[in-house]
Amino acid sequence: MIGTFARKLNGLTGWRRLAAAFLAGALTLFAFAPFSIAPALWLAFPPLMWLLDGCKTRREAIIIGWAFGFGHYLVSFYWITSAFFVDSETFGAIAYPAVTALSFAIGIFVAIVCAITHIIPPPHEDDMPDDRVVIMTLRILLFAAAWTVIEWVRSWIFTGFPWNPTGAIWSETITPFGIPIIQVTTLIGTYGLTLITVIAALAPAVLAQPPRFARAWITAATPVLVLVLIGIGGAWRLHDVETQFVPGVKFRLVQANIPQAERERPSQWEAQLQDYVALSVTDRPDDITHVIWGEAAVPPTFFLNLDSRHSQVAGMAAPDGGYLITGADRGVRDGDHWSAIYNSLYAVTPAGNIDATYDKTHLVPFGEYMPLRWLIPYDKITGGGGDYSAGTGLTILNVRGLPSFTPLICYEAIFSGNVTPGGEARPRWLLNLTNDSWFGMTTGPYQHFAMARLRAVEEGLPLVRVANTGISGVVDAYGRTVAALGLGKRGVLDTRLPTPIEGMTPFGFAGNFIALALATLIGGIALVTYHRRTERAAPRLWPTGLDGKTG
Repeated sequence: MIGTFARKLNGLTGWRRLAAAFLAGALTLFAFAPFSIAPALWLAFPPLMWLLDGCKTRREAIIIGWAFGFGHYLVSFYWITSAFFVDSETFGAIAYPAVTALSFAIGIFVAIVCAITHIIPPPHEDDMPDDRVVIMTLRILLFAAAWTVIEWVRSWIFTGFPWNPTGAIWSETITPFGIPIIQVTTLIGTYGLTLITVIAALAPAVLAQPPRFARAWITAATPVLVLVLIGIGGAWRLHDVETQFVPGVKFRLVQANIPQAERERPSQWEAQLQDYVALSVTDRPDDITHVIWGEAAVPPTFFLNLDSRHSQVAGMAAPDGGYLITGADRGVRDGDHWSAIYNSLYAVTPAGNIDATYDKTHLVPFGEYMPLRWLIPYDKITGGGGDYSAGTGLTILNVRGLPSFTPLICYEAIFSGNVTPGGEARPRWLLNLTNDSWFGMTTGPYQHFAMARLRAVEEGLPLVRVANTGISGVVDAYGRTVAALGLGKRGVLDTRLPTPIEGMTPFGFAGNFIALALATLIGGIALVTYHRRTERAAPRLWPTGLDGKTG
C-alpha cells in the first residue's frame, strides 16, 4: 500500500504535483503548538521525498521544494496577519498578500534543501532492492543535513526569523516524551534536535521500495528508536530532580489581557496604566519582592526616563524595598527633536526612580522599523511615526534583591544560541517580556512560548516570561513549567524564581557548533558514500591498442 501511494505521487505532474507538495507542507502545522501532534511530521515529510523521487531534473526538485516550503511557512506564519488588522483601515487590505508573499519568498529555503538533495539522484527501477533502500537512506540523510543547516541560516540571514525550527515540535508535544526529549538540547541545541527529528520523520519513505522489506523496516525504525532512547535519557536526567528555588525572591507577574486595538487608543492610556497598578497591588502577599509587567505595558509616549509623573505612578506597583520591572518606550531628546526611541525594559523603584534599563537589540522588521522605506509606501505596522533604534547588545542586569539576569524583549527569545551576551560572565536566569496581544488568539503566542522554553533547557537557565495577553509563565532550567497563565486570561501569577543549573551547559559553551558539525558530517558521509558506490558500479574502461586488444 505504501509503495502504491508513493508511485502515485511519483507519477503526478503539473499543478497536481505542486498541490500535493503544498498540502504536505501545510500538514506540518499540526506538529507545532498549540496542536503539538508530533507524528504529523511523519505524514508530511515522506510524501515530499516521494514527490522528489519523481523529479528527473534539479529544476523540478527546486519547484517541488518551493511548493512544500510555501505551504509549510504559510501555515507557520498566518498568525502575522492579526497584527495588520489591529489598524485594519490602514493595513487590513495588505494583510493576506503580505504574509503570502513572505511565505512564498521564504519557501526558497526548502527549495535549496531539495536542490541539494537532488545531488544524489533518486533510485532507478533497475536498481537492486537493497541498493534502492541504501540510495533512499543517503538521500534522507543529505536532506536532513541540508534542512538543519538551512534552518540555522534562516536564523540570521536578512536579520533572521527562526520561527518554528523543526526541533521545537517536542517543546509542547502531546506525546509523553516531549520534555524528556528536549533535554538533549542542552548538548546539541534545537538544531541538533531538528536534525534527528527530520531523519526520523523522513525514514518511513524507504518503505516504498519493493520487494524486500527487511532492510527498509530497519532503516525506518532506527531513527525512531534513537528518539525513544533520547527520551529515556532525558527522563533519566529528570529523575528525582526537583525544581529548586532562589530563597527570598518571589514575583508577581501581571497579565492585564488588554486587546491591542484598545491599547492603541490614547484616551485609554491613563486608565490602562492604573489598571496595571491595581492588578499589581490588589491582594498582594507580603512576600512578593518584585512585580513584572510585559513588553510595552506602559503606554507609548509615557517615557519613564523623561516623565517623572508616570514613572511615579508605575512605581506604585513596586513592593517596598523591591522593584517593578516593566517594558516601556525610552526616548532620547536632542533639543526639541527626538534623536532615538527604544523599546526598553526598566527597573523602577517604589519612588519612581529608574535603577536599570535595557534597550531591545534585535528589532522586528516592519514591526519596529521599516526596511526599504524608499520602496514600500507604508509606515511600520506598530504606527507611531519613525523607527525604533536598536540597543547596543545583549547584557546582564543586576537589580537589587535579584540574581543577575539577561533581559530578552519579544522575539529575542527565539534565537537559539543568542540569548546571553557571551563571555565568562553568565546570567542566573532569563527574563522575556513580550507583547503577543498583536497576534490575538492565534497559534503565534503558543509557538512563541514553546520556542522560549527551549532556551531554558539549552542554556540551563530558568526563564520567566511575561506577556500582556499571554502566555505568561515560569520555566525551570530543565524546561518544566512551574507556573503559567494561559492565552487570553486576565490575572496575576505569584511565583518563585527557580535556580539555574550550576556551570555552563555544553550548548552554552559551544552554541550551535555541535549541531552544525553533526549536520555537516552526516551530509558529507551521505555524499561520499554515494559517490563511492557510483564509482564501484561504473564499468571500468581499459585502454585499447591499435589491434583492438587491451593494452
